[in-house]
Amino acid sequence: MQPNRGIPLNLDWIEEVRVNTSAVERRAQTLVTRRTVKKEWQIAWLLRAISCMDLTTLSGDDTEERVRRLCAKARQPIQHDVVKLLGIEGLNIRAAAICVYHSFVETALRALEGSGIRVAAVSTGFPAGLSPLDERVAEIRRSVEAGAHEIDVVITRAHVFGGRWQALFDEIATFRAACGPAHMKVILGTGDLLTLRNVARASVVAMMAGADFIKTSTGKETTNATLPVGLVMTRAIREYALETGMAVGFKPAGGIRTAKQSLDWLALMKEELGDSWLNAEMFRFGASSMLGDIERQLEFHATGRYSAEYRHPVA
Repeated sequence: MQPNRGIPLNLDWIEEVRVNTSAVERRAQTLVTRRTVKKEWQIAWLLRAISCMDLTTLSGDDTEERVRRLCAKARQPIQHDVVKLLGIEGLNIRAAAICVYHSFVETALRALEGSGIRVAAVSTGFPAGLSPLDERVAEIRRSVEAGAHEIDVVITRAHVFGGRWQALFDEIATFRAACGPAHMKVILGTGDLLTLRNVARASVVAMMAGADFIKTSTGKETTNATLPVGLVMTRAIREYALETGMAVGFKPAGGIRTAKQSLDWLALMKEELGDSWLNAEMFRFGASSMLGDIERQLEFHATGRYSAEYRHPVA
């Protein structure tokens, strides 16, 4: 598979998109009932989940010190004593990226220097995406110039509601051009899109416009990442890959808080897209709070005792 370069907008393809909602919901339910991993295999999957995490701080009270603490956590996401008990010192487990507002990009870059961990910046009027287009594009360019490796952009949801696919395509293509060498993750805001058909159509348009990743949510919506939405988006990725030979990554974000949920999402990726998508280049979690629960499960496996949540702070 080649990286996604985008293709011209194909309105016939978009119009033909159909989603059987009840079938999607039934299929998603099977993921949490018939698939399970135990013991050392579960530990391996949880370590993979950590390596695919975008640790995120996107609050109004963010500070440089909070960002530096989060970067330290990304470098060493599991406590040293647990790493030693599990015998995984040689794996060098770390998070995939840190996701911050533009004003903290340089702080994160300094804190992560030499680690190989990527810095992502949310942009384009995050989370609403309703500021003027030229301001959103300028915001992308500033973050890229500051050194951000990845840009998480927000679409105008009204384009989806109105079926204005050309406008949506042009918007995302403009964002893609502004990103330059940085990877672009396109946030669909699926909790706002009302129907799974809208989710599928928006996914296809984003990929046609050159998205490197499609992402469920900002984490600020009432409803964020759900397995039915994930199923629709991953199948759109699979169809696009079969039609074009180009691979697009996937990032569920928001509402993912437990180790068990991480296993559900990894099972979805394995079953719908295969092993080649089970790595940080093609799959990310936007789920910082999940890391604490994963740490507790790892410590339980190593010691036979569950630890208190406060022993595993994120930032």
